[in-house]
Amino acid sequence: MTSPHQPGAAPPPGCPAHAATPYQQAPAQPDAQTPVKLYGPDFAADPHRFYAELRQYGALAPVEIAPEVTAMLVTDYRAALDLLHDDATWSKDSREWMTTVPADTPVMPMLMWRPNLFYADGPAHVRYRDVVVDSFKLVEPHELRARVHHAADTLIQRFGAHGEVDLIADYARLIPLLMFNNLFGMPDSYSDRLIEAIAGMLDGTSPEEAAAANEAYTNYIMELVGSKKADRGLDLTSWFMDHPNALNDEELIHNIILTMGAGNEPLANLIGNALSRMLSDDRYYNTLSGGALTAHDAINEVLWNDPPLTNYSAHFPVRDVFFHGTWVRKGQLVMVSYAAANSQFDTGTPGSGGGSHLAWAAGPHACPVKRHALLIATTAIERLTAWLSDIELAVDARELQWRNGAFHRALAALPARFTPITPDQAGATPWHNRDSSPTSSTRSEATSTERQPASAR
Repeated sequence: MTSPHQPGAAPPPGCPAHAATPYQQAPAQPDAQTPVKLYGPDFAADPHRFYAELRQYGALAPVEIAPEVTAMLVTDYRAALDLLHDDATWSKDSREWMTTVPADTPVMPMLMWRPNLFYADGPAHVRYRDVVVDSFKLVEPHELRARVHHAADTLIQRFGAHGEVDLIADYARLIPLLMFNNLFGMPDSYSDRLIEAIAGMLDGTSPEEAAAANEAYTNYIMELVGSKKADRGLDLTSWFMDHPNALNDEELIHNIILTMGAGNEPLANLIGNALSRMLSDDRYYNTLSGGALTAHDAINEVLWNDPPLTNYSAHFPVRDVFFHGTWVRKGQLVMVSYAAANSQFDTGTPGSGGGSHLAWAAGPHACPVKRHALLIATTAIERLTAWLSDIELAVDARELQWRNGAFHRALAALPARFTPITPDQAGATPWHNRDSSPTSSTRSEATSTERQPASAR
């Protein structure tokens, strides 16, 4: 077993690679014993500079994701796809690895083994994944869109009269919470507890905060499950419980923990990063009053260039493996950098060099509900820009600050300003429009507007 202090690029003793032919040799690399830190303000401010440095190692590079916790990071697009599709060589079970790192490391909540679809292999993974996929199929797209409209209008009512807003704290981070609290059957009053717990696990600022966040999040889910055992409803929690695959209590809790966590913070970052791009790029600024690029375009560019989860897909080889020029020891942590792989070709045009982006991962562990996430993000952005058509950044884009963490790309704040709207003004507003359409008070016009992108409104 490789120690947490040794990235382990050398072949094991007695391995034939010691006498390898030139075709088997790995390319010349920088010092493999000096992992690159993927945390701290420098990395948060400019991660792509770090990815450029990491590519000098080859397809895999040694990184430190927290003090005393190292990993190998896949930065090559082809290598990432090979890993993500090879579940015979690569396992998701982190239990052996967990014994090699400090138990109180702040990244443990993001990497510790749980009986859920993210850390399961083979039949167990299929069994868990079917529960999630089948349950989300029961959420109709038109109902999901209506829920987003209601959540967006509720939030805009809170700050619409002020003329200014932090689009992260007051919108992007709250939309998924309102959505998933509702979808899983919990009242909105639980939102603050949920967001603090999830953000604490992702930020990983200290072992104590990470442990407290993990405990708070688990307690939240246990309360949710307890309430639904007593009173079923038309919600994801009840559908998870009643699925034919019959999850036990532990499996149920941990699959809800994963699904809700993966649906909140990354989705908030996707909305926030896309709004930042729209408000800081003249190509999008013009669209607010009728240009060519849309919210969908902004989301696509974010998924290529600033994916909400930048480095994840934790895998562990089931045996020593020589992978794309680097030896990786059995049980060693290997993560995929979606951001580095996506930007490897650096053509300036998303998708022109490497096919599909990897923001949703790929293979058997690819995101099972990406269509739902895209619908929520797109609708939330369109709703905001429809009501507040002159919204703009309140600071220079270069002043925006990014949150610390090896796993995500997340803005700390996104201050914006706009012409205030009030309940008593003439015309439709989020406060008193009969069908919640921002451009019409008649059902026929509302239906027409719903089919148009934000740029056409």
